[in-house]
Amino acid sequence: MNKLNIRRDDTVVIISGKDKGQTGKVIAAMPEKERVVVQGRNMITCHRKPRGQNDQGGRIEREGTIHVSNVMLICPKCKKATRVGHVIENGKKLRHCKKCQANFD
Repeated sequence: MNKLNIRRDDTVVIISGKDKGQTGKVIAAMPEKERVVVQGRNMITCHRKPRGQNDQGGRIEREGTIHVSNVMLICPKCKKATRVGHVIENGKKLRHCKKCQANFD
């Protein structure tokens, strides 16, 4: 099973692609596909067919997935994009900032 260093509700910065340099909140993480969905970023257009008499079809914009290697976590303490380190405290594995050593969890 794949594990991600980025989880839902983390704030990330996009480091490559069409939205490079923009920040956003992770609304979904998919460890099995190694992808995340960032709120308001990587918008894609889906063409939806109406499924009922009262249902309206059309073009719907929604967030697309981004590979986890193209985003970096922003430390809530030092407000910088950082790599994630791991430390074991009281038998639990915690994530921490590589720059200021603050815990994320």
